[in-house]
Amino acid sequence: MSMKDILSGDDIKKALDTFKAADSFNHKKFFEISGLKGKSADDVKKAFAVLDVDKSGYIEEDELKFVLKGFSPDGRELSAKETKELLAAGDKDGDGKIGIDEFLGLVHE
Repeated sequence: MSMKDILSGDDIKKALDTFKAADSFNHKKFFEISGLKGKSADDVKKAFAVLDVDKSGYIEEDELKFVLKGFSPDGRELSAKETKELLAAGDKDGDGKIGIDEFLGLVHE
């Protein structure tokens, strides 16, 4: 499964283009522009599965760095600052990673 099975390719491209510049990433706007925010909980869980590369049930900091590449191979890597900000926004229980429920909350903020 890929993000294009869940989201429109045009919406993914638009979202990636919006945040092409380093240190420009805003997860709320990204999830909105990509169309993920408007998707059902089941679709968001499918997106989580795509981003959880090691299938651990969590998106860890090293996977967050590549979150945009999870949407498209053309996506850029997040900077260290962006990665830390995304982790801080999503990691509600302070365990250093984002679980499925935390991801659902992050997307639907």
